[in-house]
Amino acid sequence: VSGGPPRIGGAPYYAARAWRLLGRRSTVVTRCGPDERENYGRQLSALGLPVVMLPGTETTSFSFSYDGDRRMMSVDHPGDSWSPADTESVPRGAWVHVAPLLRSEFPAETLTALARGRRLSFDGQGLVRSAQEGPLQLDANFDPAVLEHVQILKLAEEEAEVVGAVDRLGVPEVLVTYGARGSCVYHEGSSTDVGAWPITADPTGSGDAFSAAYLAGRSRGLAPVS
Repeated sequence: VSGGPPRIGGAPYYAARAWRLLGRRSTVVTRCGPDERENYGRQLSALGLPVVMLPGTETTSFSFSYDGDRRMMSVDHPGDSWSPADTESVPRGAWVHVAPLLRSEFPAETLTALARGRRLSFDGQGLVRSAQEGPLQLDANFDPAVLEHVQILKLAEEEAEVVGAVDRLGVPEVLVTYGARGSCVYHEGSSTDVGAWPITADPTGSGDAFSAAYLAGRSRGLAPVS
């Protein structure tokens, strides 16, 4: 981040921090390359939540910096794709937040397997981010079957612009985040703007924390806008 030393990131870390803060029971299922496994496993376990680390060959990694709210990213290394067999450790009946960093990580058949007996939340960066090294490329060339079993889709503003008509994706709940300007919830044919309190902090991981908090509320029975 902004030329600093490599550090752990992604939803396994930032969502887990949010769930710990909210006092919600959850399990982190993740993977990375062998060189980072011991260090990242230790950092995740230090958050106090159960962690299941699957073997991997490569850690998905990015470099990025900020210009105000705007994040400029580059893909350093794409990581592994998840197979249906990788979902077997996730308990039935769970609310599951799936947070791919690139489109290549969770193909439709893996999400189909994961959806059996579970409710799925999905981070839209896994729809629009191309798995190519170099400056991050966003496009709408995703497989529509990826969304077939998704109940909750979270999109950042730039991702929603790439996808287009987010209310026509066939997903029951769509959330679009706008940084300090808040978010918009699309549900049952209507859209509702939800404001935000501005803060001064490193915004890295805020989208993952947003998704984690939303899922925690929905799993407790709160309505989407609530």
